[in-house]
Amino acid sequence: MVTYSESGVDIDLEAVTVSALADKLKSTLECRDIITDSGHYAALVKLGDKAIAMSTDGVGSKILIAEMMNKYDTVGIDCIAMVVNDILCVGAEPIALVDYLAVEKPDPERAAEIAEGLVAGAIESKIAIIGGETASLPGIIKDFDLAGTGIGFVDIDKIITGENIQPGNVLIGINSNGIHSNGYSLARKALFDDAGFTVDDKMPNGETTIGEELIRPTELYVKPIVALFEKKYNINGLAHITGGGFTNLRRLKKGVGYDITDLPEVPEIFKLIYEQNVDIKEMYKVFNMGVGFVVICEESEADKIMGTLSEYCDCQIIGKVTDDEKITVKAFEGSEIEY
Repeated sequence: MVTYSESGVDIDLEAVTVSALADKLKSTLECRDIITDSGHYAALVKLGDKAIAMSTDGVGSKILIAEMMNKYDTVGIDCIAMVVNDILCVGAEPIALVDYLAVEKPDPERAAEIAEGLVAGAIESKIAIIGGETASLPGIIKDFDLAGTGIGFVDIDKIITGENIQPGNVLIGINSNGIHSNGYSLARKALFDDAGFTVDDKMPNGETTIGEELIRPTELYVKPIVALFEKKYNINGLAHITGGGFTNLRRLKKGVGYDITDLPEVPEIFKLIYEQNVDIKEMYKVFNMGVGFVVICEESEADKIMGTLSEYCDCQIIGKVTDDEKITVKAFEGSEIEY
């Protein structure tokens, strides 16, 4: 079986590494009035009756797909999406971002293409790109890397941390459009290294190429989620489903579990990866598997929330909160997975 660790990414070791770093940094939280614990999607700094939310992220090894295709005009959208989608998870509306482009050597033409995606993502999210940094780092960077740090704001009494999640709450899943920006090391190993596909090969449905599916930019969930904020619905938790799949839900509240039974149809790209001898449990641990964002609420609120969301995106109830700490997922091939 092909695993993420065999592709060069050890999720468990990453978690230990992050913990080692975060443990050393915790003492700095006393320097200011910090609301969220480390480990949530975004950090919140209290400023009077409002809080500033901050998050940082990058495009990751999806950049290698862009290089394979010589197509750089969408990776900026991925950068924006990975940051702003996380900021939403604390109830904050994203407002601004700074980017960091590290290159092996300057390439004005490629930089201009990257900027196209940054602009497109920023306009869609209604945020301002207020600054950034470009660094030439030969010997450290091969080709380039792209990351961003964003800020948002939220009224103190409207912060959503997940602490109000209770057993019996429902999970509303918002569809993804594919892999988004996580799990590309596993995808590349399974599809290219092991199976021998190229980015120009057609998908089984014959409608798109593998490259087109892999480069498809991450969904931006700002418009639908901000619409929920404006409606002032009672929302107990928000989760951006990224690397780690549905285990991301554990960021919200300890002591509860999730029973995920009714997922949408899995995008074809995931089925193709699975067919290359990747374990089904590994698939749901690494990828979003068709759900890019989750809203958690009381069952009585679900219809109203889905009514608003459906104006912007496809969504459905995918499961419920339970009173244990297990996460169970009914996989697309019929098995039940437990984490």
